[in-house]
Amino acid sequence: MSEADRQEQMGDATREKLRQFIARIERLEAEKAELTTDIREVYSEVKAFGFDTKVMRKLVSLRKQDINERAEQEALLDLYMGALDD
Repeated sequence: MSEADRQEQMGDATREKLRQFIARIERLEAEKAELTTDIREVYSEVKAFGFDTKVMRKLVSLRKQDINERAEQEALLDLYMGALDD
């Protein structure tokens, strides 16, 4: 099937819907890039204020987790660390 045949088969309404989806995704990607830049700037402020950015990132990551999942991971970490202690 040629490209022209595929486009003809798709129909105007479907092509328009596809354009809308692509435009929406592109808008969201642009917003995501802006948010990433904003987050990077906040971490720069954190660093300038004297906080450790690695610890801050870890803290943000931990706060995203379910409390039970986090407790389970901490218990396993303690268990593994205890097994490695000499």
